[in-house]
Amino acid sequence: MKTLIVHCHPDPKSFNRALYDTSCAALRQAGNELRTIDLYSEGFDPVMKRDERECYNLDPALIEVRVQAHVDALRWAEHLVFVYPVWFYGPPAMLKGWLERVFLPGVAFLVPSKKGEKPRPGLQHIHRLTIVTSGGSPLWWLWVVGDPNRRLFGRAIRALCAKSCKLTWLQLHNMNNVTQDDRAGFLARVTRKLEALA
Repeated sequence: MKTLIVHCHPDPKSFNRALYDTSCAALRQAGNELRTIDLYSEGFDPVMKRDERECYNLDPALIEVRVQAHVDALRWAEHLVFVYPVWFYGPPAMLKGWLERVFLPGVAFLVPSKKGEKPRPGLQHIHRLTIVTSGGSPLWWLWVVGDPNRRLFGRAIRALCAKSCKLTWLQLHNMNNVTQDDRAGFLARVTRKLEALA
C-alpha cells in the first residue's frame, strides 16, 4: 500500500520521535511503500500568508505551487498516517498549519457550487487513515471536553477520504504519569497494529 507518514515534533530525542521511527519500521515490515514528511526537520512554513488567504477559494493554485511536493505526496497516498503529540487538545500548530496550506480546495475537497450543498471529498484515493499520538490528558477528561483532536482527525479529515476509509487510532493517554514500561508497551502495540494492517 502507498503510505504517506506525516510527523510533527520539534525534538528528535522525544518519545514522539520513537513513535515515528517505530511506525516507519512496522509499516515497512508489513510491505508498505513509504513516503515520509517530517515537518520540523524540513522547516515547513505553517503560516498562511495574506495573499494565500485572499486567493484561497478563487485561485488556490497559488498556494498549491508553494507546497507542491506535499500536495503531490498527498495525491500519491492510499494510506495516510499522522504521528504527532496532542498539545492543548489538538495537533501542534505546525501540523495544523500544514493541514491549512496543503488540504486545499481542489486537493482535499471540492467547494460546493451553491449555498446549501456540502463540500465533496477530494481524497477518495485514501482508503486508510492512521493516527499515532500521545497526550497529557487522561482518557476520562477527554470524554468530558469532547476530545476535539479525535473529532478533527477521526471525523473531519476522514470525511475527506474514501467513503470506506478505515480508521486506526493509537493514542497513549496521561503522558504526564506514564512509566517507562507504559511507553515500551505502547511502542509494542503500535508495532503489532501497524504490521497487521497489510
